[in-house]
Amino acid sequence: MPSVISWPPIPIFELGPLNLSLHGLFAALGFLAGAVVATKLAVRWGYDDAKIQSTLTWGLVGAILGARYFTAPAQIIGGMDLLSALNPIVGNFSILGGMLGGILAGYYRIRKLGLSFWETSDFWAIGLAIGTIVGRIGDLLIVEHLGSESSSFLAFGIKPGYRPAPQHTVLQAACDASDTPVGEVCASYHFSSFYDMIGATILLAVLVFLYKKWTSRGVGQMFGLWVVWYAIQRFLLDFTRLVPEGQVGAGAADAHLGAFTYSQWSGLAASLLGLAMVWWFSRNETTEVAWNANRDRAEEITPGEESATPTDDDAEVGS
Repeated sequence: MPSVISWPPIPIFELGPLNLSLHGLFAALGFLAGAVVATKLAVRWGYDDAKIQSTLTWGLVGAILGARYFTAPAQIIGGMDLLSALNPIVGNFSILGGMLGGILAGYYRIRKLGLSFWETSDFWAIGLAIGTIVGRIGDLLIVEHLGSESSSFLAFGIKPGYRPAPQHTVLQAACDASDTPVGEVCASYHFSSFYDMIGATILLAVLVFLYKKWTSRGVGQMFGLWVVWYAIQRFLLDFTRLVPEGQVGAGAADAHLGAFTYSQWSGLAASLLGLAMVWWFSRNETTEVAWNANRDRAEEITPGEESATPTDDDAEVGS
């Protein structure tokens, strides 16, 4: 078999009465890393640290809820009973759902604080890219999100005795039952989470470059670019997770709705929305002018003294 990447997965471990996984740990570290960078960028532009932190707190809660419940419709359609699908602790979690939930909650909070979400969106775009990269480290360590068989040099090779993420127990059982010598690769599979991390790293480099060089950009354009890129990236990556009928572990493929998976349909819809953002915000004021004006308007509003109604900032930006 051609050379592929492989390492012993780090399984779920016990800490007292708790069962912990590096997936959750690095998801939290990813949010923290993205939040720290976004806050520093916002403060550098003169935004109030307390308002940004308040927005991020709401974003965290929204991300947790979104990650859990974004998968609920597909589970219900797939035959799961309503109470099980809505269980807040047990069930599937989605990175796309976490992003959507965090963005929506952050949008609501920052508007209540008198700021425009779009005029700070460059910070969120960079923070989201960083969070994705750090969060995927956990997936790599526990070996999660393997797809169909592949001999690519970026594919992951399973060996006898490995303990990958629980969703891949079928693949591991087949390997352990084979006559493959210990230390040799039984089979290799597309490593979708690794591909996603590589794509997010390239995206971050592009965003940082544009943040420094694209001085005439309109507010919201970089955020729209992030939406387009990551949505298309997830749409394409899901093709590596489609397991052909008859292949070991075929049940690991994401749920389908017609020709594509639910994640792919979500990615297509989001990419169209992102393209619309890039076009719409290209008609607006440049970033520096708009940000400075918005910051001055919101100076007197603090997290404990929110405006009674959302501001009209977004309407003004599009005028």
